[in-house]
Amino acid sequence: MMQFDPWYHPYFSKRTPMYSQRGMVGTSQPLASEAGLDMLKKGGNAVDAAIATAAALTVVEPTSNGIGSDSFAIVWLDGEMYGMNSSGRSPGGISIDAVKVRGFDAMPRNGLIPVNVPGAPGGWVALSKRFGKLSLKEVLAPAIRLAEEGFPVSPIVSKHWKAAVHLYPADQPEFKPWFDTFTRQGKAPEPGEIWHLPDHGATLRKIAGTNGKAFYEGELAERIDHFSREHNGFLRGEDMEQFSMDWVQPLSVNYKGYDVWELPPNGQGIVPLMAMNTLNGFDLPTKESTETYHVQMEALKLAFMDGFEHITDHEHMSVDPKALLTSEYAAERRSLIGDEAIEPKAGTPPRGGTVYLATADGEGNMVSLIQSNYAGFGSGIVIPSTGISMQNRGWEFSLDKNAANALAPNKRTYHTIIPGFLTKGDQPIGPFGVMGAYMMPQGHLQVLTNAIDYEFNPQAALDAPRWKWLGGKTIETESHFPAEIARQLIRKGHHIKPTLEAGGFGRGQIIWRNPETGVLVGGTESRADGHLAIW
Repeated sequence: MMQFDPWYHPYFSKRTPMYSQRGMVGTSQPLASEAGLDMLKKGGNAVDAAIATAAALTVVEPTSNGIGSDSFAIVWLDGEMYGMNSSGRSPGGISIDAVKVRGFDAMPRNGLIPVNVPGAPGGWVALSKRFGKLSLKEVLAPAIRLAEEGFPVSPIVSKHWKAAVHLYPADQPEFKPWFDTFTRQGKAPEPGEIWHLPDHGATLRKIAGTNGKAFYEGELAERIDHFSREHNGFLRGEDMEQFSMDWVQPLSVNYKGYDVWELPPNGQGIVPLMAMNTLNGFDLPTKESTETYHVQMEALKLAFMDGFEHITDHEHMSVDPKALLTSEYAAERRSLIGDEAIEPKAGTPPRGGTVYLATADGEGNMVSLIQSNYAGFGSGIVIPSTGISMQNRGWEFSLDKNAANALAPNKRTYHTIIPGFLTKGDQPIGPFGVMGAYMMPQGHLQVLTNAIDYEFNPQAALDAPRWKWLGGKTIETESHFPAEIARQLIRKGHHIKPTLEAGGFGRGQIIWRNPETGVLVGGTESRADGHLAIW
């Protein structure tokens, strides 16, 4: 069992870690956590709880995800680990030239052009069929009820909802359904305001009743095709019909006695693995020291540069991901870290807006799942009369034909969303994750080093002040980041950028399991409307 003091809490949140025996669900919105716990109490397992929570999050936290999201998961079930990649591919009719001829030099953030095939509903169906104990109708029922009967909007969700109103052009027809669905007279809801999403609920009913077929082959796919054609998008019904998720083998590195697991590309999970592999060669006994932060920042920067250079759809990668995780390559990257901050560059290895949730049941099964529309609400596209808010994952594609992540038809893009899992020996410790685009690998590194190196309990590991690499030598720090250490980092050449903004540093969840007693202990994010539902 991971060692920590439940009473040691040096940071601002002052929440204590939560314990339970029969089940635990952690995510960024209380109603979604409780939806998952309801499945455990009905006799479902951790997978049923994860699907119910994920579906509920599309309703109560639409600022981060929707039915049009992608999803990834790591599942520990009956002593075995499984990885799921349910991210969609680009439309078959899209190309670099087709986008450039419309006057774009880079992929646009909003509208129909960056919309890929959504993968989340397909992921729910696949998880339910392979691992679930309850029917899909049962696990989607809480989300349907919340959508149709209404729910009070939570404070952080309201904050991000209000910010999104200014992102989309209300006078353009393709964005009108977004405003019809998510505003009243152009205004976003206040905290505590009851919001109904009846179309969303009806769509979930169709997905549940057909095990996803209505979404990828039937009525819903036809509506997506029609709207895309009407507004000159690339996505078509045949793209939806060709969707398939993949079962994948997670990758790992051993970090100071613990095995850290992430999913392979097209996700960026390999970035924190590379960084932690590099950190293995350093002795960093003190958490609050300039040297600890300096080395962590440098290792992370180098890992990100390798990620940006090489990560894309695994079918298009020119580098074997495992080559980036060898001890020899880690030593090579480690040798670049000195006393001064560096301008990071990619190495040459040997050739070869998001929601996160964690669930655990009383039988030792656990799930680490993440899904996202990307960039908050995503593309700003809502399919009329369906509530389907479409992701904008295609925004990540490059229009440089020589780039690893160059846009191409039927291709998965570099994906920011990554679930994590921790084991020791042959025993599962549990799921962890920190949502937030390029903050995710940085959050993974920071919460894990807090837990492993410094024996922080799950809540303290999440509450510790965070930093975020922005590029080059620039590091943004939270308002409660130690001022003296920030000054010392500046002397080492880092460009420290303090911020008073509360958002932007990720939102995480952790559940650890004691293999001897089966007792679960968890922490939830103080930077969000975080909630642990326990049983």
